[in-house]
Amino acid sequence: MGLILRCHSRLLKIGLFFLISGTVLSGSQASQTTTPVSSTDSATSPSALPSAQNKPVNKKDPRIVEDWNAITLEGSKLYSQPPVKGDKGDFPTFTRELLQVGWRYDDGIDLYIIKPKGVARPPVVLYLYSYPSETDRFRDNDYCDRITSGGFAAIGFVSALTGQRYRMRPMKEWFVSELQESLVKSTHDVQMILNLLEKRDDLDMSRVGMFGTGSGATIALLAAAADPRIKAIDLLNPWGDWPDWMEKSSLIPGVERPNYVTADFLQTVAPFDPIVWLPKLKTQSVRIQVLGDDRITPPAAQQKIEAAIPANAHLLKYATGRDFYSAVSGGRVFQWIKAELKPSPQPAAGTLTSSSQSKTQRQEASRVE
Repeated sequence: MGLILRCHSRLLKIGLFFLISGTVLSGSQASQTTTPVSSTDSATSPSALPSAQNKPVNKKDPRIVEDWNAITLEGSKLYSQPPVKGDKGDFPTFTRELLQVGWRYDDGIDLYIIKPKGVARPPVVLYLYSYPSETDRFRDNDYCDRITSGGFAAIGFVSALTGQRYRMRPMKEWFVSELQESLVKSTHDVQMILNLLEKRDDLDMSRVGMFGTGSGATIALLAAAADPRIKAIDLLNPWGDWPDWMEKSSLIPGVERPNYVTADFLQTVAPFDPIVWLPKLKTQSVRIQVLGDDRITPPAAQQKIEAAIPANAHLLKYATGRDFYSAVSGGRVFQWIKAELKPSPQPAAGTLTSSSQSKTQRQEASRVE
């Protein structure tokens, strides 16, 4: 029954997408000049990366090579298409721009760039919500007010095999069944989006953070491990500890679960487990928020993720979702990452600052009011 309902939902989404969106690379747009992007463009060189074993080649365009065994762009050749401009809105406190971008055949990404008014080059926060999700929230004016308050630009999109990006696939293939593809493609997408944003002159790309929930939190973590341009990440209930997660997550239909607890399947996703990458995040600011009653990531997986958190990270635990929402409503959930991206205040001439004062400021910034 779960598979039937999921398939029906996907058919509706695909039908609606074709009705209102079309194909990003159709017609004359597909013939425009493209720019190759490789690892040298991504400015990433972390150590201990998973080794490349295969490089899926897109048969529609043999130039496109993407290595699903590495979280960086090293070993991949993705070609950025010229963005297709969509709606642009001007509101009292912010502007909102919709672009459709892409670097793979037939995988257009709706990218929302939401900027505060009155700020020449605002810091940037990328927002990626968990599977399944849509881009509706980025068209909500109240939400856009909250994420841009304080002078921050917000970048919104959805992950691979999610929302408008789920198309032209057999119904049996979905985010979890293709988890390696979903995670690695989306991690590459973050780096490609940063490359695209760097070409603009209206954003401060020296101060970039990422907020993610569920699968989006896992992708944000992997992206931060791959790309040092991301200075801070805020993770809400990240998925991880794949053996326990696959065995007990409420997201997986019971009839499909046996497919995802096999040694072969777990081997494909093991290199992209948060418990592997969390301890490597030594330079970024990291916060993890955990809801005790979340059953998509079961308690056993939550405990192992918490055990892997590095000493420099902040951990906030809530007994229930109700406790969480009462603590963070009204945009307070976004205050921490914004505080981490603000430039350090410069002391007045002749003023001394102590390390204890700096520590107190960081502790205050980490609280959810």
